[in-house]
Amino acid sequence: MLLFENFVAKGAELAWGSFTILLLVGTGLYLSIGTRFVQFRKIGTAIKSLFDKNDEQEGDISSFQALMTSLAATIGTGNIVGVSSAIVFGGPGAVFWMWVSGAIGGATRFAEALLAVKYRVTNESGEKSGGPMYYIEHGMKEQYGKNMAWLGSTFAFFGFIASFGTGNMAQANSVAQSLQVTFGVNTIVSGLVMVVLVGCVILGGVKSIGKVTEKVVPTMALMYITGSLFAIISNYHLIPYVFNVIFANAFTGAAVGGGVLGTVLRMGIARGVFSNEAGLGSAPIAHAASKNDNPVTEGITASLSTFIATLVVCSMTAFVILISPMVVMTEAGVMEIEESLRGAALTTVAFDSLLPGIGGYIVSLGLVFFAFSTIIGWYYYGVKCAEYIGGLKITKFYTWAWIGLVFIGAVIPLEIVWGLSDMFNGLMALPNLIGLIGLSPVVFAMLKEYDEQEALKAKTPSVKPIPSNVLEGVRRQ
Repeated sequence: MLLFENFVAKGAELAWGSFTILLLVGTGLYLSIGTRFVQFRKIGTAIKSLFDKNDEQEGDISSFQALMTSLAATIGTGNIVGVSSAIVFGGPGAVFWMWVSGAIGGATRFAEALLAVKYRVTNESGEKSGGPMYYIEHGMKEQYGKNMAWLGSTFAFFGFIASFGTGNMAQANSVAQSLQVTFGVNTIVSGLVMVVLVGCVILGGVKSIGKVTEKVVPTMALMYITGSLFAIISNYHLIPYVFNVIFANAFTGAAVGGGVLGTVLRMGIARGVFSNEAGLGSAPIAHAASKNDNPVTEGITASLSTFIATLVVCSMTAFVILISPMVVMTEAGVMEIEESLRGAALTTVAFDSLLPGIGGYIVSLGLVFFAFSTIIGWYYYGVKCAEYIGGLKITKFYTWAWIGLVFIGAVIPLEIVWGLSDMFNGLMALPNLIGLIGLSPVVFAMLKEYDEQEALKAKTPSVKPIPSNVLEGVRRQ
């Protein structure tokens, strides 16, 4: 057993090694430059698109529901536990590299969603199916005349395996442990309640998932952000200090007690990717179901998710931790934290120190809602990977296995599950990034055409409709 645990730990370390991190960052930077930083240029359009009605177009859920479903799967324990881990092991400077990851990741998410809508298919039950496995297979064949279905199947297999750990058991365990510590709820009770709630949602299919996430995600994010802002604003005089330690430690090794720059950068980028999943290829599976026939506008909408997940939610967590008395910076620039404070414990104690009596509850309830929504969102990713591998017939077995594993995850230790999840999450990124780089000319060409059309519209004076009473007068004459 120990040998297997060591193998899993080594596999996870390799999957998230320097090569993967550089490929993620390099792809994001390449796509940002190629799209002329569409994630910033079109942020106003992206926000406006959330309120557009496109019910008459093909698809299963609205663009807003697709974004909320992807955020449901994205905003999870990584935004609470992951941020504190990045600070502990990478120092305050890791926060800067998380921001970098979120900033350039917007272009990656744009490309993923664009390709997901362009190359999506309609399955036997009339639902839309899309994502990396489809745009790798159909896109590569269209552009290069090569059969790359094997690479799409590789992604689907990695996503299928990762979904059970990252999206299911690990999240269920986080919910159960949080409820037990904060409210004294038995893990068996938590597991049974989650089984019922998850079953009620996912058995209704993607439309049910979309309806739940469009309500749960904004609510939970607003609750967490409001609590964080209250804690930060109450200590507004420390905000300049926080920015100072973040930037001062971003380019030195002092923040990790004499470590190297690579540790700071690696922890920041890795945790940034965990917090927004840009490049992993999971989120475009949700955007493929959108009722939006325009791949470019869906990509623009999708680019918002990295901004929300990393630049907003993760920043809130980081600022609360760095403002709190739990983190002390010495004159030499070395960070000191109590040895017992790691992961969720650091975030919980930090919130409680700034918001006595309620801070711990904000973190606990945030973990519960974030993790529960992740279970729902990742189910859709996993079931679509399963469908690609074995067809619709396998999805029923997958659904019931998913529901059962929610309970198992809630009541058993998950050290190995976490390791396997990390490993297959990292492996998911590789075929997806190959597909994104290979199909980048398609992304750039479609965006260029869209920009030209928008520029032409801006130059063309709008023609006001003739009032009906004037038309009626003309007819009478």
